[in-house]
Amino acid sequence: MLWFQREITLAPRPRGFHLITDEVTRQVPELRQIETGLAHVFILHTSASLALNENADPDVRHDLEAFFNRLVPENAPYFRHTVEGPDDMPAHIKAVLIGSALTLPIAGGRLRLGTWQGLYLCEHRDRGGPRRLVVTLTGEPAQ
Repeated sequence: MLWFQREITLAPRPRGFHLITDEVTRQVPELRQIETGLAHVFILHTSASLALNENADPDVRHDLEAFFNRLVPENAPYFRHTVEGPDDMPAHIKAVLIGSALTLPIAGGRLRLGTWQGLYLCEHRDRGGPRRLVVTLTGEPAQ
């Protein structure tokens, strides 16, 4: 049984839902050493989240952003945590709703995703900056 853990940094992105599957797999070359196993991906931030969803049609990413902005609007009069700007508290709420981690299967040295699935960074701040992820891999070694 193999175990690897690596902290990676994603390039800064504007607010929105961004496909990061290729960026993550490029930064975790140990993935190719596992025949069958699991990848656990955890984001080290409270104002961004991770999701698995549609990887082909960019309208899905647009619609998700529009929905979450309507669900959790900026400048709500009941928000008290506003020191870092009007996008701060909504970012925390969106991160709680979507989640901070994903566990994905590995098969043949690759993430075993469905045909239309991709890993998303859900950036909830206007200027969130670089985002750090911890990727933990475990599984049976490739022969």
